[in-house]
Amino acid sequence: MSSVAARVVEPINLASHVELLNNRYADASPSEVLRAMIQDEFPGKVALVSSFGTESAALLHMISQIDKAAPVVFLDTGKLFGETKRYRDQLIKLLGLSGVQSVTPDVAALAARDPKGVLWSQNPDACCALRKVEPLERALRPYDAWFTGRKAFQAASRAGLPLFEIENGRIKINPIVRWTKADIEAYFTAHDLPRHPLEADGYLSIGCMPCTSRVEAGEDARAGRWRGSDKIECGIHLPAGQTPARAEP
Repeated sequence: MSSVAARVVEPINLASHVELLNNRYADASPSEVLRAMIQDEFPGKVALVSSFGTESAALLHMISQIDKAAPVVFLDTGKLFGETKRYRDQLIKLLGLSGVQSVTPDVAALAARDPKGVLWSQNPDACCALRKVEPLERALRPYDAWFTGRKAFQAASRAGLPLFEIENGRIKINPIVRWTKADIEAYFTAHDLPRHPLEADGYLSIGCMPCTSRVEAGEDARAGRWRGSDKIECGIHLPAGQTPARAEP
């Protein structure tokens, strides 16, 4: 089993804090939420976790208007599309982001658990744990809270997402959870943001190359992830009460 341990926080205090934040910022815009978290609520203790996917530029742009040095965690799994990494570099330069850190899986763990690099085809949950969940746990150790780019419209499993929630002893913040696809499109247009190069080719939700496919007309945006299986999340985001899989040696 992984040696990464969950942080210990008094649940009642954390639950009260989340309730307070959900009430305090219920009517705030995404930009107002981001600014308040970065400058007031969690100064120096909050990071954005970004995939630099098809809709990521909106949040990245908002953060660049508040603090270009704000921490941004990018999980480089070793299985990403080259287009995603080039898009990351393009947005970093365009937006002047200086706080982006690319986090990779542990080299020893890769050698022990996935020496041939084919774990994704044998046990995708274990592969996600090895290449995403555990590296993210390490990267988030210095922080008390983190931002995600999840939206309620993306899939039925995300329809009830709150603005603030608790996960693994931290507060997880979903600033654009209430945005629609039209809101995202309008933001991209208003700020002339570049598109992920794979979006025009039908890739609407982009993860690792072996587990991502094009989305057909009428499907939800995440239908191309782990197609043909009942897997819907990598393990970074799971329904309340669920525990992510672990990659055994």
